[in-house]
Amino acid sequence: HEAEEELQKIGTSRKSQVHKTAATRLLNLCRENGGVYVKVGQHLANMDLLIPKEYIQVLSTLFDDAPLTPYKDVREVIKEDLGGYPEDIFASFEEEPIASASLAQVHVARDKITGKKLAVKVQHRGLRETSKGDVLALCCAVTAVETLFEGFTWGWMRDEIAPQLHKELDFCNEGKNSEIAAGHIQKAGLNCIVPKVHWPFSTSRVLCMDFEEGFKATDLESIRKAGLKTRDVAKLIASIFNSQVFQSGFVHCDPHPANVLLREENNKPVVVLVDHGLYKQLDNDFRLTYAKLWKSLMVADLHGIKTSCHELGIDEMYQLLAAMLTSRPFDEIIERSKSGSFAAKEKTGGDKAMIRGYAQRYLREIIDMLDAVPRQMLLLFKMNDCLRHIDHDLGSSPTNSLVVAGTYATKALYDEHRNNEKKTGRRNMSSVVYDARHWFEYFRILVRINMYDIVSWWW
Repeated sequence: HEAEEELQKIGTSRKSQVHKTAATRLLNLCRENGGVYVKVGQHLANMDLLIPKEYIQVLSTLFDDAPLTPYKDVREVIKEDLGGYPEDIFASFEEEPIASASLAQVHVARDKITGKKLAVKVQHRGLRETSKGDVLALCCAVTAVETLFEGFTWGWMRDEIAPQLHKELDFCNEGKNSEIAAGHIQKAGLNCIVPKVHWPFSTSRVLCMDFEEGFKATDLESIRKAGLKTRDVAKLIASIFNSQVFQSGFVHCDPHPANVLLREENNKPVVVLVDHGLYKQLDNDFRLTYAKLWKSLMVADLHGIKTSCHELGIDEMYQLLAAMLTSRPFDEIIERSKSGSFAAKEKTGGDKAMIRGYAQRYLREIIDMLDAVPRQMLLLFKMNDCLRHIDHDLGSSPTNSLVVAGTYATKALYDEHRNNEKKTGRRNMSSVVYDARHWFEYFRILVRINMYDIVSWWW
């Protein structure tokens, strides 16, 4: 806070330049060290409500400008893990990667027998060996700063990143995650493809999959050429991730644009979902409490919002938590609770500035809140941040995620009630009346949500 006050004294332009210089130094640190540091930099780039915009602008380049491993090292990783060089195992193997990320890069290959086009993800050589030291250094740095500076409580980031990283470095785990996710998505009936894993050519550092065509979901020019509507794209993407949160509880927590690809089939958008290394399995009690919160946010139930936040460990800061989840001012929810209307007039730019103002004013309280919420909620914050960025790039209404999340949350609660009824086996008159009341409540809320959807898109 003292540093911010000093920056205020020297003027806005100078303050911006200081932030940009510091962000550039941080960017260079991430690029120089690679791996874990790039992953942390990408995570910070999504926290636009908490850190200055200069950091967001500079660190966002890490999504498209990740380090490349020389081909000679790629060959050695494949030789060490699969027992032969790429030219021995595949009919063809392109030396230039088509994509690179913080932990690995992807090459195009052809199957020797079928000629099928494949995508081969190869971990950056040496990352497995250096990552333990990098994570230890990160944890020690955060712990030391927490000890030296009162009020610095970023341990939640340390506690979340450290245990997840070793899972992301195990591509066998990623392959299993993708198969579980594919089963759920198929059951949900959504237009989404998860590339099939070829296990004979997959190890902890090499992951071989079907090559699936697609362009980045935020590529507006490609969307236009494909004849797709950004509204349909935004709704489909939100549906995929909210179905994971509220139905299966098995959640892909890294949906930045490079991991959410898009193509057109039968004049409809189809998502190709890749990079399944970072998943979170929500426990059932948390999933249902989170669903109650989103249902309450949608229908502007102030008591329900407060109660759900309390169950999540948040009391005084529940309004700010609601604003962070929805990217909407809490005043809007209060307005809807009083008027009974389905939507409040949107002023997206002003609303975002207002929420950023709240975040800057109550930064210490927000950090304390992040330290207090259940750990499984931290990766959901990251998921929400990524989805919000996609919505913004698509020019989608902020209510898109609200409506879709509210729909899936409401259905999750209704399905839970139905499952409990089946387990008890009660079928007397009182249970029938009880079921009818729940069905009517479910139907009423869905009508409100659908009307809210229509009004928000036509406002």
